[in-house]
Amino acid sequence: MSKSAILYRMVTDEHICPFGLKSKDLLARNGYDVDDRHLTSRKQTDDFKQQHDVKTTPQTFIDDKRIGEYDDLRDFFNLTKAGQQGTTYTPVLAIFAVTLLLSCGFSYANGDALLSMQNLMLFIALSMAVLAIQKLQDLYSFSNSFITYDLLAMRVVPYAYVYPFIEAYVAIGMVAKLPALAVAPFSLFIGGIGAVSVFKAVYIDKRELKCACVGGNSNVPLGFISLTENLFMITAGLWMLVS
Repeated sequence: MSKSAILYRMVTDEHICPFGLKSKDLLARNGYDVDDRHLTSRKQTDDFKQQHDVKTTPQTFIDDKRIGEYDDLRDFFNLTKAGQQGTTYTPVLAIFAVTLLLSCGFSYANGDALLSMQNLMLFIALSMAVLAIQKLQDLYSFSNSFITYDLLAMRVVPYAYVYPFIEAYVAIGMVAKLPALAVAPFSLFIGGIGAVSVFKAVYIDKRELKCACVGGNSNVPLGFISLTENLFMITAGLWMLVS
């Protein structure tokens, strides 16, 4: 037997509710014929919410029973709550995964060995560039998070605003193969201070903090991944000087 559902969602010239579209898709993927009813004005939406005593739309009805909004519908289908919950390493792992594939792609295109120090340095440079972009999107939020654990930024707050630019400069300098003495000291400086700061905050002081490595509004916990970013910088700086 066919299953049917009625979905009320907001669709106006100014706004199309994303959760309404997701509710419609979820119902369709679970085999429901959807009677898709649009609320085409703010007044119509407010009247609907008042009539059914609900605080938000979309609202799904199945067999004359109100299921509720998008999260309620996911619960109806025994799915977990949508969106990121709590702290996660996903943002920084996604960056590392993509930059690793990019570095391998560049090396493959140039006929270079994939398992080489040159490819590793390219991976580090690309990772630093993307991480710098994440920070530069919102310097204010980044600085608010960064100064809570970086030992230099705690004492010299403007350093928090300069840090992402130095990181970007090092990344670009590595890709451009600028002279080692023009790039390596900066990489060693920010990487060294960062590594000591993270190690002290996490492993000595046992503080539970969010890492500013992918921007100030992330839910990435300060820990091993954050330390890895700084160790990458130290490794790159030393390699540039040695090679």
